[in-house]
Amino acid sequence: MSKNSVLIKNANIVNEGTIFNGDVFIENGIFKEIAPQISAKTPDVQVFDAEGKYLLPGVIDDQVHFREPGLTHKATIETESRAAIAGGITSFIEMPNTVPQTTTIKKLEEKFEIAAKTSHANYSFMFGGTNDNLEEILKVDPKKVAGLKLFLGSSTGNMLVDDPKVLEKIFSSTDLVISVHCEDEQTIRDNTSKYRAEYGDDIPIELHPIIRSEDACYISSSNAVALAKKTGARLHVFHLSTAKELSLFTNKIPLEEKKITAEVCIHHLWFSDEDYKEKGTLIKWNPAVKTAKDRDALFEALLDDRLDVIATDHAPHTIEEKDNVYTKAPSGGPLVQHALPAMLEFYHEGKISLEKIVEKMCHNPAILFQVEKRGYIKEGYYADAVLVDINAPWTVNKDNIAYKCGWSPFEGSTFKSRITHTFVNGGLVYKNFKFYDVKNAQRLTFNR
Repeated sequence: MSKNSVLIKNANIVNEGTIFNGDVFIENGIFKEIAPQISAKTPDVQVFDAEGKYLLPGVIDDQVHFREPGLTHKATIETESRAAIAGGITSFIEMPNTVPQTTTIKKLEEKFEIAAKTSHANYSFMFGGTNDNLEEILKVDPKKVAGLKLFLGSSTGNMLVDDPKVLEKIFSSTDLVISVHCEDEQTIRDNTSKYRAEYGDDIPIELHPIIRSEDACYISSSNAVALAKKTGARLHVFHLSTAKELSLFTNKIPLEEKKITAEVCIHHLWFSDEDYKEKGTLIKWNPAVKTAKDRDALFEALLDDRLDVIATDHAPHTIEEKDNVYTKAPSGGPLVQHALPAMLEFYHEGKISLEKIVEKMCHNPAILFQVEKRGYIKEGYYADAVLVDINAPWTVNKDNIAYKCGWSPFEGSTFKSRITHTFVNGGLVYKNFKFYDVKNAQRLTFNR
């Protein structure tokens, strides 16, 4: 459902640390006017009465795995971007560990071509670094590509960069944001061998955070931070999972001035090792979900700004793949549809304000990656926005899960808040569990 003019009336607008009641006029995909009261300017304007609802900027998810090309039995850009808009995520940055890997400019542009035809949400992609593709890295246009992704610990689709000389050369040679997955490979291998000797392939899932341990995370992330300080590289550490790693990051300077940033993912804020007994491999992620103490420390660091961004690390697998013994069950799970509702649960519990949720999920990804004219409800910006009914309970079940894989670690959970409308570049693309067959998505651009 796409019209040139949209008027959202009586919304509680959450933006830049404040909540205020007002109207928003959208024209040709841009926020044209934001004021206490705006009257319809033309007869054909599409009017939405948002009384009692909250209007948030569209969420920017800086870390997703949409599995295309090559792993499309799990997910596609089309299916997962569709699930994303149901979750209020209007822009995503997708990772390079597809099949083939996105480690050449040619493969990168092929993914952009797929997204241009099929994506429901605005899109960009990370370029993948390897032990031997520095020449390709140097060809990446920073205005057109989100950044560089390095796996400093092997995960799904092994792209491990483990040559110290290569790492230093990459850190020294690029101005791109370098986003890293930090787990020390040798520590994980040693731990896996130890428990495989005891249990064979059927290692108890509760040992996952012991195998992919606090030490594995800290060794790798501390080395990455030290290298960034040595080379002056712009480093972003993905999916922090331990209290110990938080000492590596600061809240003493504004985000715009930080050279080293970090994020936390929904699952590390929600689950703990106590949940493995019930959820099993459904909550097997890399890095692993760890202790309740780690979870609480991560939340505290999110609130005091040592952690800058909330992301999903959405990484679907089929339920058949997940339903395996420990060593054969892949890590990762689907999250884009339920990330914002999960954070709104924390709001209801009094743990975080709506303003802080918007800061960490909308404003800060835009600042960190220098996304052009998105992440805010601001005149002149692209009109990506989400209407939320803060008191409209719903339960996650098979009938309303939008992921291609058909399952969610939140299945059976009841959320108090519902995303009622999602607008991408001014067009209504989703309303109350109904999708509109409108592809309003655009390729993200960057102010660099």
